[in-house]
Amino acid sequence: MKPELVTHEAELGSSEKEVSSSGKGSYEAERLNVDEKKLIRKIDLKVLPILFLIYIAAFLDRVNISNALTMNLPSDLHLAGVQQNVALTIFFVPYVLFEVPSNILLKYFKPHIWLSMCILTFGVLMLAQGFVQNYGGILATRFLLGVAEAGIFPGSFYIISFWYRREEAQKRFTFYWCSVLVATMFGGLLASAIAGMNGVGGLSNWRWIFILEGIATIFVGVLAYFVVTDFPEDAKWLTEDERKWVIASTGKSKDGLAAETVQMKDITVFFKSWKNILGGIIYFTNIVPIYSFAYFAPTIIKGLLKYSTVQTQLHTVPPVAAALALAIILAWASDHFGIRMPFVFGCMCLTLVGTVILLTVHTSFGAEYLGICFIAMGAFAGGPIVVCWYVMNHSGHVSRSIGTAWMISFGNTGGIVATFAFLTTEAPYYSQGYSAIVAVTVVGLFAVLNYTYLCWKENKAIAREADGGRKKNSL
Repeated sequence: MKPELVTHEAELGSSEKEVSSSGKGSYEAERLNVDEKKLIRKIDLKVLPILFLIYIAAFLDRVNISNALTMNLPSDLHLAGVQQNVALTIFFVPYVLFEVPSNILLKYFKPHIWLSMCILTFGVLMLAQGFVQNYGGILATRFLLGVAEAGIFPGSFYIISFWYRREEAQKRFTFYWCSVLVATMFGGLLASAIAGMNGVGGLSNWRWIFILEGIATIFVGVLAYFVVTDFPEDAKWLTEDERKWVIASTGKSKDGLAAETVQMKDITVFFKSWKNILGGIIYFTNIVPIYSFAYFAPTIIKGLLKYSTVQTQLHTVPPVAAALALAIILAWASDHFGIRMPFVFGCMCLTLVGTVILLTVHTSFGAEYLGICFIAMGAFAGGPIVVCWYVMNHSGHVSRSIGTAWMISFGNTGGIVATFAFLTTEAPYYSQGYSAIVAVTVVGLFAVLNYTYLCWKENKAIAREADGGRKKNSL
């Protein structure tokens, strides 16, 4: 795999270098008497599965309201006009604002403590959401859910970055990202089963979605306290030689990061680079179709052929299954060829084609369903490549921490756009919603081309200067 480091380290005042080459890692493994491959497998089993399970629970709790909206939730809570959209949108306000503070608290507490607290909190909130009686109740639980879930995604990615070298991180992060797809598929299947529980215990079926998934999330939270691994310095399951190898090979230590703080001048320098800003824009244009699908696919499918609730939920599964298969294939291909841009650009084109089909075809369910599949495949499969492409093109913890916070915080505002793009007054054609996706995807395509050009231009400058301390961008 080709190097994927970027060059603003000197400008941002970061002098630390990551020890990421396989040669250095192999040398350290021999010196410390560590079986490198065996240790990596051990880390995979200790770090990834529980984070995967946590994000399944988080994403499922976040978007399961889309399934409830196809049941009796709107009529039971007397939702009218854009109140459904407001209930979806309010989640993202605290979700965006509290991402960075949550990561600070993650470093203050140990990961197994902070993450388990977050999961337990949103599990209890999800359970409570099953008993809300009015519009105000659903707004309150959705807002608090956004607060509790804010740190899960960036926190998990932050933890993963401590355990893997650059050339190892792409596949692991793609594996983690696939939890979104598994949650989306499982959510549809689970909702189709729970749909038959209408009236059980005197409760509507949509309430059982929140109650059962809330209880399951609480169990995940308890499990997380005992299973989530902390930073390498604190991991009791490592031998001393293994601990030294992980820290040496990744070049990261908790204490080292604590000493390297982000200053205001670093943020100012960061945002003077148009290339840095483009990363957040690209992610934003990918997030809009992702949340459009996650929140509105059941409603759109139900409106196309007036399906029953069970048929609707089952029809949300194949598009996500196709997206999962494509994400795995592209993760391998992008690593194998050592490039990102063609895969990101191709996925956006696939999203664009799918959206244009839905915008223009209104007489063929087969064609419209194919459009839904294309949107899911393009958006979900392109997401992990976008994230890794941008984040891994930052060298130094200051640059990468600012870049990650910018990309995730700004990008997730796309969830607000998505939740207001599809209004009930636009059903069943949703011309406004599809036009919004077309617009942001076209912006994304131009942003990808611009970002690639700036990376190429910077690479030429590095080659011309023959600066061995600056490493080239991945294209």
